[in-house]
Amino acid sequence: MLHETPLILVAEDEEATRSLMGSMLENLGYQPLLTADGVEALEALEVERPDLVLSDVLMPRMNGIELCRTIKSNSETRLIPVVLVTGLGSTEDRVRGIEAGADDFLAKPFQLAELTARLRSLLRLKQFTDELVHAEEVIFSLALAVEAKDPYTRGHCQRLARFSVEAGKRMGLGEEELQALRRGGILHDIGKIGIPEAILLKAGPLTTEEIGVMRHHPLKGEQICKPLRTLAGTLPIIRHHHERMDGDGYPDKLKGEEIPLGARIIAAVDYFDALITDRPYRKALPQEEALRLLHGAVDTGHLDRDIVQIVTSIVHEVGEEWVAPLDN
Repeated sequence: MLHETPLILVAEDEEATRSLMGSMLENLGYQPLLTADGVEALEALEVERPDLVLSDVLMPRMNGIELCRTIKSNSETRLIPVVLVTGLGSTEDRVRGIEAGADDFLAKPFQLAELTARLRSLLRLKQFTDELVHAEEVIFSLALAVEAKDPYTRGHCQRLARFSVEAGKRMGLGEEELQALRRGGILHDIGKIGIPEAILLKAGPLTTEEIGVMRHHPLKGEQICKPLRTLAGTLPIIRHHHERMDGDGYPDKLKGEEIPLGARIIAAVDYFDALITDRPYRKALPQEEALRLLHGAVDTGHLDRDIVQIVTSIVHEVGEEWVAPLDN
């Protein structure tokens, strides 16, 4: 969330200009953090998380374009708005800045009114972004709270996220698809938050009515996550990770490639993980036995054959490390 007094990081190599910008920001009610170039700015970012970065383009050691690109390529800082200060006619700098991910530009010499308007606009946007991130964090916490209800599934979500992403990488998926898998691994069972513990933790067979309650959790999970646009790519995984290749799954009885790829990946990793970890109704199976059953699930029409082959290759490489996150 924004600092009580918004913190603006300034990267400017000319001392007089840097001092002037600091005074202007203070007069506007902001807290300036002054640095002399991109290198100093990055060092400051390791200590502080400013609400906005205001950077000159032409600086020694690391210029504003490189600074912007570095900030935007780091998952921990990429949501910080970056304003690049350029010369009036520097079209080339603007193009390079856009490619680096700059959020706005300010032409030299700039007017106080223009600076004020641009800062207010971007800080307001940053506030909205922070609120969305906070909402997403709350949903992730809810998902982990569901997992914590069952001592047998400790670390399950993290393993699904880790190994589903690894499978996705081996299939050549892009960063957005891998992000959806990472989130899907954590959030796939969030709908179980509404299932009574008497059903969720039942050691014996479920009744027909109880099975119906359990099978509603993908829809409930989708409903919980749908308001957040950042999770749009993850919704198909949450809804469809219990579909089967033969069309006998739920909730929509999708068949074969009708099932979203991310959901098929999560399903295979989930199936194997359940086999090699303790459950209330049985002890964990040895890996070779679990792999045999995993491949058997292809023959019975449950899982995608190609994905199972990829999961098998991962298992052979990581061995007992598959369950290592349980000890973290």
